[in-house]
Amino acid sequence: MSGTRSVPSEPPLDLYGKDRSDRTTRVLDFIAESRLRWTTFVNRKEPPARVDDRRLPLVVVERRVEAHDTDVISLLLTAADGRKLPQWRPGAHLDLELPSGRVRQYSLCGDPADRNAYRVAVRRIPDGGGGSLEVHDALKIGTPVTVRGPRNAFPFVLPGYGSSAARVHFVAGGIGITPILPMVRMAHRLGVDWTMVYAGRSRDTIPFLGEVESFGDRVTIRTDDEHGLPDARALLPGVGTDTSVYCCGPVVMTQVIADAVRDMPGVELYSERFSPPPVVDGTAFRVELARTGETIEIPADKSVLEEVLKVRPDSPYSCRQGFCRTCRVRVVSGAIDHRDTVLTAAERDAGDMLMCVSRCDGDRLVLDL
Repeated sequence: MSGTRSVPSEPPLDLYGKDRSDRTTRVLDFIAESRLRWTTFVNRKEPPARVDDRRLPLVVVERRVEAHDTDVISLLLTAADGRKLPQWRPGAHLDLELPSGRVRQYSLCGDPADRNAYRVAVRRIPDGGGGSLEVHDALKIGTPVTVRGPRNAFPFVLPGYGSSAARVHFVAGGIGITPILPMVRMAHRLGVDWTMVYAGRSRDTIPFLGEVESFGDRVTIRTDDEHGLPDARALLPGVGTDTSVYCCGPVVMTQVIADAVRDMPGVELYSERFSPPPVVDGTAFRVELARTGETIEIPADKSVLEEVLKVRPDSPYSCRQGFCRTCRVRVVSGAIDHRDTVLTAAERDAGDMLMCVSRCDGDRLVLDL
């Protein structure tokens, strides 16, 4: 994501996407991240031949507080001239270009059948690099914005249409409800057999609670202050053979579900997270910035993007997971270890690289920076 800032990223900082200073939670999150790499590839596809980078000028026409603690707001975005917006499917997201120049990704959480407006929701992250704060503080009604997309890295596959499952179970944690909500709406509208567990710290912190509760007894609301931290049994009630599970939330929750699904034959798992994956099987190398001659040491457990941001904090980035292309850079010399899911063969042959995930297949890369 782009912008001028000194903090390189803004992931959710605790179990449900809000800053806390619980050291135990941070340690558990780190351990879970290191064990989660296999789920990144559960439903991995070949890199697509084309990515939708169209830029759409929109305007903020509505702001709403979606959680009683006021830390989550939703924005309704429409075209200034009233034209219909491009279609999207559940699981899709937008790249939102903020007035400062930062770019942030937010899941579309409205109704895919509504071609007149896009809805996104943003949780305030006090120490997250400024993007969420700018959304909360600067994007007032009437503010013009530009978006890219929609794009979909977390598609919903209906039973009988690409999925062998007979029923669907959704799990959402905190702000992770945003991509799940349109999936639930579609499943309900089409008569799919579905259930959901929606977890959070307390009812005051859960966004879209009224919308979720409107689906009745198919949904279980579970909060830590009433029930304690959920385990796999609480998150996956009734899940068995011929069930597909869609999960979006914090790493700890996703890991609990992933561990449980390993021992459930016939269960499909689809998941999304809002934080970068850990560097696995990395080795240290050097990066040289061709335009200045500066040399940056890249440790074995750090990404190129993370280290480049320390000296070039305005370098553009967004997803930090290798699918949005925002941090693409041209490599002048050196062999690239490509770990993205989006660059085409022609782009890779031309020397393009995504700094958030890809590395050096050797000891030195020269970047056109």
